[in-house]
Amino acid sequence: MTVRDRKRVRTRRALVDAATELFGRQGYERTTIAEIADAADVGARTFFSYFESKEELLFPDHEARVRAALECVERRGPDERPAEVLLRAIAEIDGSEDLGGGLAALRLQLMREVPAVLARGLQLCCRAQLEVARGLAAAFPDELDEVTAAALTGAFAGASVQSTIHLLLTAPGLDAVAHRDAVRKATRAALAPWLAPATVTGS
Repeated sequence: MTVRDRKRVRTRRALVDAATELFGRQGYERTTIAEIADAADVGARTFFSYFESKEELLFPDHEARVRAALECVERRGPDERPAEVLLRAIAEIDGSEDLGGGLAALRLQLMREVPAVLARGLQLCCRAQLEVARGLAAAFPDELDEVTAAALTGAFAGASVQSTIHLLLTAPGLDAVAHRDAVRKATRAALAPWLAPATVTGS
């Protein structure tokens, strides 16, 4: 990583941290982009070099996580099943986001309170599921057609998202590693039928 890249990472992190603090202290609607930029010690124009809107700040690692999941599919082992690839993705995806609280808890709260945040979250989730489903269908053509791949991806997303929400609500102090392990365990249980011996699509 170059010096410029490291600076961009620091600036991006500063904007997310500033937004998290301001949203939590004075509310999402009352916080302006100018205030976030000022708290991060950058100009408002710089803000838009990193994020399109306030909503984007609440999902800073989304694109990186989708790319990581697709890379897991591309690096699948010769005997690995589709569901196993998705479960491996949970363990391998970078845990830079505060899964046990902080930003994740704030995002959940705002998705329940602010329609624009909920809409953005649903949009990103649907887009991610579509991309991953296409990747799975292409990687496992003898086992999954596009519809079945979409069903598997939906089951995976539903299990991981709902278990995450439950943990944020019932165990807010859980550290990121324990959180990720619990989500993986719950998601594995939900995907148990997909972990059975392979059957060829259409058979």
